[in-house]
Amino acid sequence: MFRAWQDQAPKLDDMYVRVDSSQIQDAPGLKDDETPGGHGFDKNGAGKNGAGKNGVGRPGAVGRVLGGLAGIGERFRSARALFDRPLTSYYLIAGITTLLLCLGLVMVLSTASVADLQAGESPYHDFEVQLIGVVVGIPVMWFLARSSPRLFRAAAYPLLAVSIIGLVLTLIPGVAQSQNGATRWIALGPLTFQPSELAKLALAVWGADLLARKEKLGMLADWRHMLVPLMPGAGVLALLVMVGNDLGTTFILLVIFLALLWFVGTPGRVFAGLLIFMGLVILLLGVTQSYRLRRLTGFWDTTNSPASTSVTWQATQGKYALGSGGIFGVGLGASREKWGWLPESTTDFIFAIIGEELGLVGTLCVTFLYGGLAFAGLRVARRVPDTFSRLLAAAITVWIVLQAVVNIGAVIGVIPITGVPLPLVSKGLSSVLVTMVGLGMLMSFARQEPGASQALAARPPVTGGRALSWLRQGTRHRGT
Repeated sequence: MFRAWQDQAPKLDDMYVRVDSSQIQDAPGLKDDETPGGHGFDKNGAGKNGAGKNGVGRPGAVGRVLGGLAGIGERFRSARALFDRPLTSYYLIAGITTLLLCLGLVMVLSTASVADLQAGESPYHDFEVQLIGVVVGIPVMWFLARSSPRLFRAAAYPLLAVSIIGLVLTLIPGVAQSQNGATRWIALGPLTFQPSELAKLALAVWGADLLARKEKLGMLADWRHMLVPLMPGAGVLALLVMVGNDLGTTFILLVIFLALLWFVGTPGRVFAGLLIFMGLVILLLGVTQSYRLRRLTGFWDTTNSPASTSVTWQATQGKYALGSGGIFGVGLGASREKWGWLPESTTDFIFAIIGEELGLVGTLCVTFLYGGLAFAGLRVARRVPDTFSRLLAAAITVWIVLQAVVNIGAVIGVIPITGVPLPLVSKGLSSVLVTMVGLGMLMSFARQEPGASQALAARPPVTGGRALSWLRQGTRHRGT
C-alpha cells in the first residue's frame, strides 16, 4: 500500500498545489474517510489498514502543508511585486521623511523644553523654531519634487558661491556666532543659519553637475579629469569648515566627495589612494587640537572614571540613557538624562533620549527608517536614466544615511563623538531645511524612474483612491 501511494504522491502534491485543500475535502463524490487517490482514511488521519494518526501515508496533511507553502510564496511574490512598482521609491522617500519629521518634532518638544526653561525661555521656544523649519521646508520640498533636474543643474554654481560666502562670513568677528568652541553660525535676524549645512548640498549638486558635463564630453576616461576641479573645490569647502572647528561636517563633506567619485566609476587604485589620504587627513586634524585628541583618547581608554573625566561624561551618560530605556522605554517625556545630565541632548545625542523614552523598539524603528531611506535612494540612483540624476541621488543618499550612521554610532559608542546631528530629528533649523531640500531633489529623481511618469498620469484624482489603487495593483494575483 505504501509503495502504491508513493507512486501516486507526485500527482497528489501537484493537485494540492493547484487546488485549495478546502475544495478537495468538500469535493462531491468523496466520503469523509476517503481521499481523491482512493485510499481510505478516517477523520483522524488513520488508515483503514491500520496506519496510525502519525503513520505513513497522509496525502491530506501533505496537501495542506504544500498549500500553505504555496500561499506564503504567493504573498511573498505579491510583496515583491509591490516593491517593483515604478513609484515605490517616491512613496518610500515621502513616507519615511514624514515619519522622521514627526518624530523629530515630538522629540525636540520633549527634550528641548528643559534647556529652554534653564535658559529663561519659553519651554516651546526650540520647538517653535523647529516647527518653522518644517513648515517652510514642506512646500519647498513639494516644489522641488515636481521640478526638473535642469533646475537643480542651473542652481549648482549659485549654491556653491552662496556656501563659500556664508562660510567666509563665519570667519568675521561680530558676524559669526560661536558655541562650544565651534564657529558655525551667522545671525539672520532672530534666527541663526549654519552655512556648513548648505555646503553639503552645494558640493553634491555642483560635483554631480561637473562630472555629468565631463562625461558628456568624454573626458572621464582620464582619472585626472575626475579629480580636477572637483577635488580642489571640495578641499576649499572642507578647509573653510575646518577653520570653524567643525570636524564632523568636514568628514561628511569628504564622504560626499568620495561618493561622487565612487559612483562615477573612479579606478580602484585611485579611489583606494584617495581613501587612505582622506583617512590620514582626518586623523591629522583630530590630533592637532587638544579637545579632539581627548575625544580620541577617551574613546579608546575605558579606565577613566566618568565622574572625574569630562571627555567620557557625555558618552557614558548617553549609554545610561539607552540602557535605562529597556525594551519599551520609560515613556515619552519621562527622560531623566535630559535634566542636565546628558550634554547636547537635543542635537548630537537626541538618539540617546529616543532610546530612553521609547526604548529598544523606538531605536530599532528609527534605524529601520534610515535603512529604508538608503534602499529607496540607491534604488533611484540605479534606475534613473541620466548621469547627473544618478550621481546626485547617490550623493544625497550617502550623505543623509551615513550622517545618521555616524550620529547613532557615536551615541552607542562604536565610533568617537564627531558632533553631527541626526538628520530630520535633531534640533537645528539649518539642518532640517537643507536635508528636506535634498530629499525634495531625491523625490524629483524618483519621478524620473522608468514608468513613473505614466503611473503618475494614471493615478485617480482622489488621494485615498490613489493609495488603494496602488496597493490593489501591487497585490493583484497573476491571471486576474
